[in-house]
Amino acid sequence: MISAETRGVFAIAPTPFLPDGALDMASLGRMTERYVGCGVDGLTILGIMGEAQKLEPEESLSVVREVIAHAGGLPVVVGISAPGFAAMRRLSAAAMEMGAAGVMMTPPPSMRTDDQIAGWFAQAVAQIGSDVPFVLQDHPTATGVVMSNAVIRRVVAENPSCVMLKHEDWPGLDKISAIRNWQERGEMRALSILCGNGALFLDMEMRRGADGAMTGYAFPEMLRRVVDLAAQDRDAAQDLFDAHLPLLRYEHQPGIGLAVRKHILAQRGFIAHPDLRAPGAALNPVARAEVDYLLARLKARDRDCGL
Repeated sequence: MISAETRGVFAIAPTPFLPDGALDMASLGRMTERYVGCGVDGLTILGIMGEAQKLEPEESLSVVREVIAHAGGLPVVVGISAPGFAAMRRLSAAAMEMGAAGVMMTPPPSMRTDDQIAGWFAQAVAQIGSDVPFVLQDHPTATGVVMSNAVIRRVVAENPSCVMLKHEDWPGLDKISAIRNWQERGEMRALSILCGNGALFLDMEMRRGADGAMTGYAFPEMLRRVVDLAAQDRDAAQDLFDAHLPLLRYEHQPGIGLAVRKHILAQRGFIAHPDLRAPGAALNPVARAEVDYLLARLKARDRDCGL
């Protein structure tokens, strides 16, 4: 199970599809094994970048089952966010029964005030069970839900099963510092903080006190090395991060970011096809050429990148 002491790198895994839009089950197993081989500490599936909103309920269960079967015992966190609690309750119960290490959830866009947000989490926990450890996903640029530092502290205090913050606020470095300062003063209990946003700020997030990364950059090897180097050699961590920054930036483009990531993962052999399920973007020849150019430069600057 995940806990407040969870550290390291959790790869946000995409959902592979065949060109006709069907689930690519063969790629699911191979992709999971490749992530494990990259040295990640765990995986997170069915998140925003996992196209979870495009899956039928039974397909979601198939993804969970296949990933856990190939994860080699590593913890798997399952995204369960949905408009209603019935779907969340069913997916959470099934995932935990299959061996998931916890679930991840964030409120729907209609939540605006601190009381609404805190109330939603209380209801969600009542539905999925207070024995299920959960990740609070704070991703306002994607969900439209703005969570103040105070409401995050409140949700953590009111729900002992909240063991981790998936930090994706932007700008959000001061949020990490505020939480760590509260904890140092004994004003907030322990909480794991893993960061997303495509790792675009991972270098600084680690300096602010993050415990690692939970994101989906196409080179999980870089995430592993930056997280490990952060406490040992800041300059080495920064040099490595800087080598990947042009590709990180390109992959983070709204609208086509997931298409970029899947294109690279397909080139690397993690998945067989780069296709998104409709509706979804696809890279045109010019964009593919730009990615290939960035990959060539990355290989020259980081010979251990995995290419």
